[in-house]
Amino acid sequence: MSRTDGRRTSAVGSGGKAFTTIGVSDPALVAALEQAAPGAVSSRPSDRLALAHDASHYLVTPQVVVTPRTAAEVGAVVAAARARGAGVTFRSGGTSLSGQAQAPGVLIDTRRHFRGIEPLGPDAARVRVEPGATVRQVNARLAGARRRLGPDPASEAACTLGGVIANNSSGMTCGTTANTYATLDTIVVVLADGTVVDTSLPDADARLRAARPDVHDGLLALRGRVMQEPTLVASVARHHSLKNTMGYGLNALTDFASPAEMLAHLVVGSEGTLAFVASAVLRTLPVRAHLATAMLYFSSLRDATDALPVLVDSGAAAIELLDATSLRVAQRDAGADASLRDLAVDGHAALLVEYQETTAAGLRSRLEVASGLLTALPLAQPAAFTTDAAARAALWHIRKDLYATVAGARPSGTTALLEDVAVPVASLADVCERLVGLFAEHGYDDAVIFGHAKDGNIHFMLTEHFDDQASLARYDAFTEEMVALVLAAGGTLKAEHGTGRIMAPYVRLQYGDELYEVMLGVKRLLDPEGVLNPGVVLPAGDVWPGAGATADVDAAERHGAHRAATVPLKTSPPIEVEADSCVECGYCEPVCPSKDLTRTPRQRIVLRRERARALAAGDTALVAELDADYDYDGLDTCAADGMCQTACPVLIDTGKLVKRLRATQTTPLERAAWAGAAKHWGAATRAGSAALTAAAHLPAPLVTGASQLARGLLGDDTVPLWARDLPAGGGVRHGQTSRDPAAVFFPACIQTLFGPAADGPGASGALQALCDRAGVALRVPQGIGAFCCSTPWKSKGMGAGSETMAATVLPALWESSDHGRLPVVCDAASCTEGLEGLVAAAAAYPGLRVVDAVTFVDEVVLPRLRSAGLVPVPAPLGRLALHPTCSSTRLGSNDALLRVAGVAAREVVVPDDWGCCAFAGDRGMLHPELTASATAREAAGVVAAALDGGAFDAYASCNRTCELGMTRATGHPYEHVLEVLLRALPPR
Repeated sequence: MSRTDGRRTSAVGSGGKAFTTIGVSDPALVAALEQAAPGAVSSRPSDRLALAHDASHYLVTPQVVVTPRTAAEVGAVVAAARARGAGVTFRSGGTSLSGQAQAPGVLIDTRRHFRGIEPLGPDAARVRVEPGATVRQVNARLAGARRRLGPDPASEAACTLGGVIANNSSGMTCGTTANTYATLDTIVVVLADGTVVDTSLPDADARLRAARPDVHDGLLALRGRVMQEPTLVASVARHHSLKNTMGYGLNALTDFASPAEMLAHLVVGSEGTLAFVASAVLRTLPVRAHLATAMLYFSSLRDATDALPVLVDSGAAAIELLDATSLRVAQRDAGADASLRDLAVDGHAALLVEYQETTAAGLRSRLEVASGLLTALPLAQPAAFTTDAAARAALWHIRKDLYATVAGARPSGTTALLEDVAVPVASLADVCERLVGLFAEHGYDDAVIFGHAKDGNIHFMLTEHFDDQASLARYDAFTEEMVALVLAAGGTLKAEHGTGRIMAPYVRLQYGDELYEVMLGVKRLLDPEGVLNPGVVLPAGDVWPGAGATADVDAAERHGAHRAATVPLKTSPPIEVEADSCVECGYCEPVCPSKDLTRTPRQRIVLRRERARALAAGDTALVAELDADYDYDGLDTCAADGMCQTACPVLIDTGKLVKRLRATQTTPLERAAWAGAAKHWGAATRAGSAALTAAAHLPAPLVTGASQLARGLLGDDTVPLWARDLPAGGGVRHGQTSRDPAAVFFPACIQTLFGPAADGPGASGALQALCDRAGVALRVPQGIGAFCCSTPWKSKGMGAGSETMAATVLPALWESSDHGRLPVVCDAASCTEGLEGLVAAAAAYPGLRVVDAVTFVDEVVLPRLRSAGLVPVPAPLGRLALHPTCSSTRLGSNDALLRVAGVAAREVVVPDDWGCCAFAGDRGMLHPELTASATAREAAGVVAAALDGGAFDAYASCNRTCELGMTRATGHPYEHVLEVLLRALPPR
């Protein structure tokens, strides 16, 4: 359904101006776009504001958001926008740092429906990708062939291939030899006029000449213009000898003679200003699985940079620089290792060095060389390379969590800026030292410098207020001096993050007039009407004089305060404490189960900021509209599963915010009902079980109709929707005494509410049976029938009920565990997590441990079964489809889950697109559309895996409601992995 709203509203932006105005959505434009992409168009303020935010420090609100389903629809949308004189911007992962994924006109979401990944050839030496697939997802598909992408950006979990290609992304190790430009094989692009160019076709150049002779001949002319001037050729070569994403990649004109190839490589790094990338084929690299890492501490930045040439020549794959401020910041991190914590930082610097090889022998050879190097380097501390995975992860944690540590600790209301530049390695020390001086001179006391020293590519991060003129003036003054410093050193103002809006005014300054005019020619040739991402890479006023600032504007105006006055900078009004530290990076979005239905965690947070902004501006109409949309989009369809926290660099669990907001919407009657249920939970669960059992024996239309009627009267978020695929109720829980128990067993109440799959024993019965076979005694607390982990109350924001349950359960567990001597084992992963939360929040029970049943079986039961010869080898089942859960992920028990599944089956398959099923207790019954959306891609992956490798013999997970969700999604009966394991053991 198309969602539109032409109402004009506004919100206060930088300097008190209405920069983030919601504006008027042109009804004629909306109607034209709806014809081009039916049902994919929205001008609701909540949709437009949610998509306006990305990882940059800019904030531009689109008039319209479109989510097309095909490349043909993208072309039709661009044509419709062009006809109405509206600009178009392509948006995918939203991890961009320079404002290139924001649009004042039409914003096209190219992530939701463009996630195709196709490894090519038996060895996957190439891979075809669509713009919505993330780097991590592509590498997961390539892992079986031991291949990977060349670009390895730190944002690989969230950044998409559309952005990787558009920004010519690189990363930690790929430099300029394995970046996007260097590994591009072929590409399919849609030009601004709708022309499709597919460079994989053998006659691609002839087709381009026939379809667009102006583009074909124009590219040849621009190439000739550069090639006839040796000084220009040399200048292009110099600029691209560094990692460089500033301006257009004119090396495409010098590296290639075919216009089709020139076009393909000009599109790389063009940030959506020249064409839409419908798909691309990239050459892949072999995985280098043998790794050794060391953190080398030096007494000074100069000592560290002086060591670079030797380390580079030794074949180091990664050399990451951390300056003294970085080290001091990293020392605050709880994950910092002893060597860093014990370092008295005073002008020190560090290099994180890693060698990567495809063979163990190759790594040994590298380390022999490295060991000799260490003795010759002026190290401040002894160092050694480690191949231990945990130790290596700890070292990388220091480097990768710098962003989180600085951004998370920034003062409320400030915005984090992460910038990058590259200079010749010989100039790196001087540039870094001067940057440190600039930070001090301009009062950026917590600014840090880190980055890819091997390539002369450094990042610096600072925090700034953008809501007053003094802060804007400080930022502009710093920027001007930083630009002068980098260019004087022969560097580039953008190495990885793209030109975007931030550095567009400086492209001419970096390249000079002649090459800049060639870039203007490229833009005018491929986008003559200025439809595609105007104002990005090159200022619109330079491309089309009269459209904005022009080339002859005074430099102080053009490069200083003028930028802040014409491009809105993001402010971050304080919001709820659970989410105030969000840096809007979008890392959380790929793991969010509601991402394809309503909102992502980032969007839930930024809409709270937009609400605060509107409230401060006195726009009560916008506040009311945002609140009305947020009820369903933000609250009802949030699974509150905590998966966002597993991906968040500042560890925000947006679910906690959602739970608190849900609490504000509950009625006194609801609170009383849930508080009463907590006091009589045994009766409540038995009643629920009996109701499900009765429903299973009644005509389905009768039960479904009754639940639909109740939902109509009391609300969809109050009454669950019954469906025929729900099981009958389960059995009642009872206490159990045992002689010399090894653990306390806490059978989850979910096993009472929902009976087991088919005629199986259920998770509780399977755990008991496995322990009996292994001679492991379990104790079940008396009164267990009334116990719960309190998750149902927490998820609904019912604090009183949660407190009541904690007061009941924790003392009983404390006593039955012999005051913490015995572990407490739970047979549902979500309930294990809930119990862990109860224990963590209560200081009165030190040492009380909660363990998931899968982990307990892996660590305690299976070793005893093996000793007794009861574990069959090989495993009796052939193939097992396995669904990890959000809770098993947060508990860290997925490795144990895989090992237990591997005892039962010879091949365990976890679909690449697995994620939280969003059943989330009763959420999947309250809003079945949420679970359907969350499981769609994983279900398709199960089907594809069966077609590729043969039918599965079993389907398993580790939580009863997740099993129900996956059964509903795939049509195959999922059961607890312990049930599968029990069935795989030889009969008694």
